[in-house]
Amino acid sequence: QSEDYKTNVATIRAEIEAAIMSCKYGPPQLVISGAPGSGKGTQCEFIVQKYGVVHISTGDLLRDEVKRGTPLGKKAHEFMSKGELVPDDVVIGMVKNKLEEKAVAEKGVLLDGFPRTAEQARALDEIGFKADTFLLLDVPDSVLVERITGRRSDPVTGKIYHMKFNPPPNDPEVLARLIHRKDDTEEALRTRLVTYHKNVKGILGFYKPILHNVNGERVSDYKTNVSLIQEDILASIDQGRHGGHSQNPSFTHKKKK
Repeated sequence: QSEDYKTNVATIRAEIEAAIMSCKYGPPQLVISGAPGSGKGTQCEFIVQKYGVVHISTGDLLRDEVKRGTPLGKKAHEFMSKGELVPDDVVIGMVKNKLEEKAVAEKGVLLDGFPRTAEQARALDEIGFKADTFLLLDVPDSVLVERITGRRSDPVTGKIYHMKFNPPPNDPEVLARLIHRKDDTEEALRTRLVTYHKNVKGILGFYKPILHNVNGERVSDYKTNVSLIQEDILASIDQGRHGGHSQNPSFTHKKKK
């Protein structure tokens, strides 16, 4: 049997399994949070591939709304063009519209790095979003510094490498065009981490009953570490969806009529 055949069978089986689980427990309603360099992007790709959920990143949402010139996009552009943060009410409006799409109702959702603050968490509750699993990737700051300062991005392919843990291909053309972003310095990162820890502390109380701390630094080997994290994430999502957890009762969930 060809590898294509085996891959196709495995994909179909995964889709059938996801469909059965969604019918029984409802589509996954997931939130993931992690500091810069925690590996959140890699794990989001894995979760989307595994569960078929709709991936919602506010950064992607903002760029898409601005590009399409929607009313919310125009409002966001006013602030972005001046280098200012987009107000919560605009971002929440975009998230609300996305959550109301048919694909989200059918497949479930993965909120990537959102909510970031207690105010955003409250606003999510007010529009009726109820998560079943909150994944927090936990990595020591010292490790994050090493990961971020060694990070390089390829502007052509969009891929992100690490000069030590996940090195780029030994191709002179690729190596020559790699970029070290100005916010990937230790000084810039530590400033971002102060803000990150403050914000996370503010939202954990809302999601404590469904919170799953995932150790993001199990072993030094990159591929092994990613694989072990994925095992933990699968177990956490399974427990969150099937273990009878409910979201923090301090949130008054408003069901849609």
